[in-house]
Amino acid sequence: MSKTLPMLLALVAGGASLALAADAPKAGDAAIGTIPYDRFERPQVCATCHLDIARQHEQAMMSQAYTHHWDEIEYFRLAVPHAGIEPKVAGVRAGCNGCHAPLALLAGDVPPPEPAAGSRANESVSCDLCHSVVGFEGETPYNFNWISSPGKVKQGPRPGRVSPHHETVENPFLRSAEFCGTCHNEQSPFGTWVKATHLEWRKGPHGRAGIVCQECHMPPAAGRSAKMGEELPDVRQHLFHGAHDPGKLAGVVEVRIHPVEREIEPGDRIQLVAVVVNAKAGHEVPTGSAEERLLWLDVEARDARGRTFHLPVDPKGFPGEELTIASATALAYQDIGPMVGDAAFPGLLRDAPVPAGDRIFRLPYLDPEGRMTIAQWNTASFGTDYRLAPLAARTETFTWTVPDDVPPGELTVHARIWYSRLVASVAEHLGVPAEEWQPVPINEHQTTLTVLD
Repeated sequence: MSKTLPMLLALVAGGASLALAADAPKAGDAAIGTIPYDRFERPQVCATCHLDIARQHEQAMMSQAYTHHWDEIEYFRLAVPHAGIEPKVAGVRAGCNGCHAPLALLAGDVPPPEPAAGSRANESVSCDLCHSVVGFEGETPYNFNWISSPGKVKQGPRPGRVSPHHETVENPFLRSAEFCGTCHNEQSPFGTWVKATHLEWRKGPHGRAGIVCQECHMPPAAGRSAKMGEELPDVRQHLFHGAHDPGKLAGVVEVRIHPVEREIEPGDRIQLVAVVVNAKAGHEVPTGSAEERLLWLDVEARDARGRTFHLPVDPKGFPGEELTIASATALAYQDIGPMVGDAAFPGLLRDAPVPAGDRIFRLPYLDPEGRMTIAQWNTASFGTDYRLAPLAARTETFTWTVPDDVPPGELTVHARIWYSRLVASVAEHLGVPAEEWQPVPINEHQTTLTVLD
């Protein structure tokens, strides 16, 4: 059953034309070219009244979904050329814009001008786009199946709002996780769920408890939603902070490490146990564009002389595990070759910058030939999902033969969790700015052993 009817009826109650229900706006691909740019307010107009909200939004990734360097590079250098040579993925030429430049998609301006041109596509996910969404089509929110009905009636999360510039109608959809799911769930042209953040949330403990996306990514605070409005105790902050926010990343994964034995001798074979926990996120970590992300556990020992020893993780033996243990030489991403016009492209280092032997918490995305890919639109299948589920722990062991020349005294073992938003080899090959992919420390813990004389 469609989720749109109650929202359309709400629009009618709020003063919209009755003709709207009979001539409903379109969703997804059917919406391409149906609404011109000028039906939407520019963010600068919204900012004249909604000061704090506008300032928050313009610093969030929502306002940069089209202009962010990696998104621009991925779209114009990989997705658009690939859509021109491979009929199976031709739809991404327009479809990427459904969540990255939705006004351009609705206007039929696809592909939009590049960000340097300064077109309205640069507004990315704008204020008026979200506050024009009345619902979504179908049973599952995904692939930009939101329905937009722009105009003088704005959709809002609470009743009784009065504005001198527009009408406002309460729309419970804006308070729902499904609202977020319209873009944070995505199926590739091969029918694989290449983004499933909302679906992960729904089946996890946060979803079952009714803790929606907005509670973490749009937390409430006292304030005014508009400069002429009254003080409210629970104005939703438009932070949308996630994987690009250092504060949100900090501590999202916890790690603790301990030795099986506290006292050892040189030459002993010892074992250390690390416990890694997704203690903060209501979805898998990494989530979203998980084909690009790297989350890994690095462990090293330091002896009393200050020498360091890198400890590789112990294999567990599950199918596909080789893709979750970092290699210094393994290549992947060969499908970039045809996209950039290089038929002889050998691929790039699969795991850079992760040190060889470290455990990677990842979901490998595989292209139609079974090779790892960072192109979600070219994902035909997956490897073993070894990410961290909400409030779930994984244990990893590290077995190490202590060198004979390790001096007596304290041996310190340090475990660190690192995160990178994009595989380094891909980023460097395509010229992505370093700040968009360099590793970020997430958490760390250390333990000590005593080396006996």
